[in-house]
Amino acid sequence: QVQLVESGGGLVQAGGSLTLSCTAASLSISRFSRFDVAWYRQAPGKQRELVTSLSRRGIVRYGDSLRDRFSPSRNDLKKMVYLHMNGLKPEDTAVYYCNLRDSTTSDESWGQGTQVTVSS
Repeated sequence: QVQLVESGGGLVQAGGSLTLSCTAASLSISRFSRFDVAWYRQAPGKQRELVTSLSRRGIVRYGDSLRDRFSPSRNDLKKMVYLHMNGLKPEDTAVYYCNLRDSTTSDESWGQGTQVTVSS
């Protein structure tokens, strides 16, 4: 299990932007580069859903209807993962979780989550 720490959540008005960050400081750079990364979210009363993922080879996938507003990035030298969110809507309100999956073992690690609240 890798320790992940997310930050950047908060309260934002509809139409605004936020960038979430996730750090895996305990990993070496070489090991971090083996991981596929992803962001999930969970709204109250709903199941956790994929927001976007970014493989170690740069392949990006998106959850339903999020491609135009959300995008992931990573900085392997800093062992950081980012979620760039634009055009936020009240329905984007959720706890956002960072996920790392070891591409060689498929072991997964989760962050503690960061709350994003979008006001109308």
